[in-house]
Amino acid sequence: MNHERLTMTRGSAVIVAAVLLLAGAAGTSLIMRSTPPEQMPSAPAPTAAPRASLPPDDAPLTDVVVPLSAEAVQRAGIVVVPVSSASRATSIHLPGVVEPNAYRTVAVTPLVAGRVTRVGAELGDRVRRGQTLAQIYSPELAEAQTRYVTARARLTAHDQELRRTERLVAIGAASRQELEGIHAEHAAQTAEVESARSRLELLGVSGSALDGLTPGGESGATNSVTAPIDGVILERGANIGLNVDSATALFTVADLSTVWVIADLYEKDFSKVGVGHTATITTTAYPERVFHGRVSYIDPQVSPATRTAKVRVEVTNPASELRLGMYADVALAAPAGGSILIIPKSALQEIGSRQVVYLVNRNEPGTFIERDVRTGQAVGPKVEVLSGVNVGDTLVAEGSFFLRAERERLGLRQASGTAPANPHAGMSGMNEPKAAADSATQLADVTVSDQGFEPSRLTLRAGVPARVTFTRTSDTTCATTVVFPSLNITRELPLRQKVTIEFTPESGEIAFACGLNMFRGSVVAR
Repeated sequence: MNHERLTMTRGSAVIVAAVLLLAGAAGTSLIMRSTPPEQMPSAPAPTAAPRASLPPDDAPLTDVVVPLSAEAVQRAGIVVVPVSSASRATSIHLPGVVEPNAYRTVAVTPLVAGRVTRVGAELGDRVRRGQTLAQIYSPELAEAQTRYVTARARLTAHDQELRRTERLVAIGAASRQELEGIHAEHAAQTAEVESARSRLELLGVSGSALDGLTPGGESGATNSVTAPIDGVILERGANIGLNVDSATALFTVADLSTVWVIADLYEKDFSKVGVGHTATITTTAYPERVFHGRVSYIDPQVSPATRTAKVRVEVTNPASELRLGMYADVALAAPAGGSILIIPKSALQEIGSRQVVYLVNRNEPGTFIERDVRTGQAVGPKVEVLSGVNVGDTLVAEGSFFLRAERERLGLRQASGTAPANPHAGMSGMNEPKAAADSATQLADVTVSDQGFEPSRLTLRAGVPARVTFTRTSDTTCATTVVFPSLNITRELPLRQKVTIEFTPESGEIAFACGLNMFRGSVVAR
């Protein structure tokens, strides 16, 4: 009985609690409806960790101060240079190839068919106009000479018959009709002789040699092949015993006193270059030698693959220093501009799609400022800076990759590109004898553009593992492959894809180049 009463009591309690809960909720709802919003008590806002906002794409990154001990500076081989100004580039640099002047290049062919009996010139020989290059025994020439001698003999006999007929007509022993027939035959014989003579002249027989041909005399069946111009033998196809005809190229002779340098001009530069503009040519073979020329032709057709047009620069080459097939740098004159700021390409480091440099912090010795910059066109080994630095600033020209690695090790810039609240975090670690950066992998970035490798010279620490990342940004550059010959490394460079090469440099210089060896660079390990 007691147990049953206890069960009922618990059930009743549950029911009463539910009723009270519903009543409370209804009352709260009525109160909230009747209370104005401005009198409602506000709930405390949830607490969240502060979060730095991402900078817009066109906003510069915030400066970051990177500390570095004097010992680390020396170990990294850091070299500083001042930011300088220069006149805006007044030339467009294009890679070119030396080719022969096609207007002064002749393929030498024989005038007669026959067999080569003598060759008097070798590849590379300098020859003069009229010099005998080869001799050919030609049955065709012998036959033509025989025909000429026979025709001339017939004409001589017919001359005598004509004079005899004229005397007979004069005394009435022959008719005028017979004389007219003799005159017609004489004209035909004369035409045959002239035809045979012209044929021999076309075969290269001189007038004096023709006059010396007599019936029963020795006929010259040998024809001489002579040089048509002064020049150099570029090709030789003649060998003793070779049977040739009038279409066989025995030699190629080129006058190399002037040569052509053929370069590819990009669409964006079409308006800046015209026929007659001056050009300067430099080569790796003669780094101190400057050749001068002028634009003589611009191809009216644009290559659909490269979106470039061929430009022909005519260059004087009296000493034959420019050899055919040599690579050359062509600087074409362009409209001049104002002054610009320039810095070494090796000073640039990439952070995502941004470029930064490291300035010497004059206010805090032993520290460097990572500064976001915008760059323009390349000016030889340097690059134009559009914003971020001023004339007189001192920046790191060599060893900037070490500063970037140290900044990443210390976590001084987050992935978003914003700097942490305390840019000096990790400063104490720099005073330790063995800093963590000392054993970190070295990082370096190289951009592959129309101008080649930027930077083209890297300075690394010898004996420390390194990762060099190449990014090709242009679809028109020939540098679609990078080759490290001494390391036996060859890697393709897909467009806008990062390709990382890992190695441990030894002391000295490690050269690298594109697959065509037109653009070159080096890694200096110290």
